[in-house]
Amino acid sequence: MTLRLVTMALDAPLAEPSPRAGGIDPALEAAFAPSPTRDANLGRLREPGALAVTSGQQPGLFTGPLYTVHKALSTAALARVLERRWERPVVPIFWSAGDDHDFAEANHASWIRGDGTLAGASLPGRPADAPLTPMYRLPLGEGAITALDALAADLPPSEYRDLALDWLRRHYTPGATVGGAFTGAMAELLAPAGVLCYDSTHPVAKRAAAPLVLRALEQAAELDRELDAYAESLGAAGKHSGVTLGDGASLVMLESSQGRDRLVAADGAFFTRRSRERFELAALRRIAAEEPGRLSPNVLLRPVVESAVLPTVAYLGGPGELRYLGLTPPVYRRLGVERQTPLPRWSGVLVEPRVDRALEKFEIALEELLEPVGALESRLVRSRLPTEVIDALATLRSAVEHEYKVVARGAVEVDPTLARPVETARNQALAGAQEIEKKLVQHLKRRQETELGQIARARTAVLPAGKPQERVLTLAPFLAREGPRLLEDLAGAIEQWYGAALEGAATPS
Repeated sequence: MTLRLVTMALDAPLAEPSPRAGGIDPALEAAFAPSPTRDANLGRLREPGALAVTSGQQPGLFTGPLYTVHKALSTAALARVLERRWERPVVPIFWSAGDDHDFAEANHASWIRGDGTLAGASLPGRPADAPLTPMYRLPLGEGAITALDALAADLPPSEYRDLALDWLRRHYTPGATVGGAFTGAMAELLAPAGVLCYDSTHPVAKRAAAPLVLRALEQAAELDRELDAYAESLGAAGKHSGVTLGDGASLVMLESSQGRDRLVAADGAFFTRRSRERFELAALRRIAAEEPGRLSPNVLLRPVVESAVLPTVAYLGGPGELRYLGLTPPVYRRLGVERQTPLPRWSGVLVEPRVDRALEKFEIALEELLEPVGALESRLVRSRLPTEVIDALATLRSAVEHEYKVVARGAVEVDPTLARPVETARNQALAGAQEIEKKLVQHLKRRQETELGQIARARTAVLPAGKPQERVLTLAPFLAREGPRLLEDLAGAIEQWYGAALEGAATPS
C-alpha cells in the first residue's frame, strides 16, 4: 500500500466488554442489507451464543466522511479480537440510521483534487421551511448524477478509478433515496470485512423497535426526571453532553406534517415540537401497531433499542457519541434493557506519498501539519534566515534588556518618576527589533511561495479546511488509488490497535 496509516486515537487500555446471552430473532434477518457475504455472516450470527459488536451512522453522500468507514471497520476489528479471546462467534454490525433528517449533514461530500486543492459536491438544497423528511424517504434526484460527474472529473487516472466510481454509481442513482443509497453502498463496501449492514428503517426493524419505543413514551415523565437528575449528578459531563434534556422532551421522534419531529409531553398528551400537533397516548399506540415506520428513537434511545434487538456487547462511537452515551444508564434501567459497553472507535489519518515527501523535504513531523495554520510556516521561514542575522537579533534583544536595566536603576535614583518613561523606551526598542524580524520573515515568505505552497497542500490533505481529515474527506478517491487493499490494511491496523488496547484487561472466566 502506498498510503501510510497513522493512528490518532488515545493509546490507552480499554475496558473489556462483558459477554451476554447471544442470539437474534430470525424475523430480523430481512433487515440486513444484501451483500456478497450477507448470508454467510448471518449464518455466523445464528450460531449458539453468537454476539455482536456494533456501530452506526446517519446517511451521507458517497458514504459521507471517512470516520463513517473507520467506525464500521472498527466493529470488524474488535469483533475479531473478542472472538479470539472468548472463543465464540462475534459478528460486526453497522447500524444504518436512515431515520435521520439532517439533510445539511447528509447532502455533500468532499475530496482532494489532483492539484492538492479541496473540492466537493452537494445535492440541491431544500427550503428552510420544508418538512424534515427522513433520509430513507428522501429521493436523491438528478443531483446524484451531477455530484458523481464532479467527482469523476476530479479523479485522475489510476488503477482502481473505475472500480470506485462504478461502486458509487450502482447505489447513488436518481431514483434511490439518500438513506437507501448509503445503506446499499456501505453493505457492499463492508462485505469483505465481514460486516453486516442493518437497515434500521426496514419494516421488520421498525416493528421490532416499536414496543420499546412505545414504552419510552408511556414512561416519558419518569425518564425525563431520571435523566435530568442523572445529568445533574454528572456535573460538567452532563451539561456538555450535546443532548437537550428536560421541558418534557421525550426520547421519541414521530413523522408528522412537518416531517420527523420530537414528541414533547404536555397537558396529558404529546405535541410535536415543530408543528405543534397533538397526539394522545392512545393514538400513538395505534401508530406503533399500524404504522411503526413513523416512529423512531432519538440518540439516547437508539442504543437502547439496538441492545434490545441485537446481541451487542459493545458500541463503538466517536468523542461526541461517547459524551451523550454517558447519559444513557437511566434509560436502560427504566426500560429493562441490558447495556452494551460504549467504546471509542479507531481514529486516524491516511497519509499519502506526496504528504510524506513534503514531511521529508522540510524535516517536519506529521503532528506539525496538524497545528494551526501559520505556526509551522513561520518556523520554516525563520529557519531560512541567515545565522548571523538570527544571532545579531538575539544579541540586540539581550543587550537592550541588559542595558535598559542599568539605565532604569540609575534613572530611579535620580527621580522615581522616570521609571515608566525608561520602561516605555525599552519596550519600543524591543518592538523595533521584533519589527525588523517580522519584515525579514515577510520578504522571505514572498521568496519562498513555492515551498509554502507545498506545505499548504500537504496540510490540506491531512487537515482540510482546518478540520480533521476523517471528518471532511470521503473514501472514494482513496479507494480509486489504492483499491480493495486499502480496506484490508485499514482493518488490519485497527485490529492491532484494539488488540494492544485490550492487553492487560481481565479475560472473562
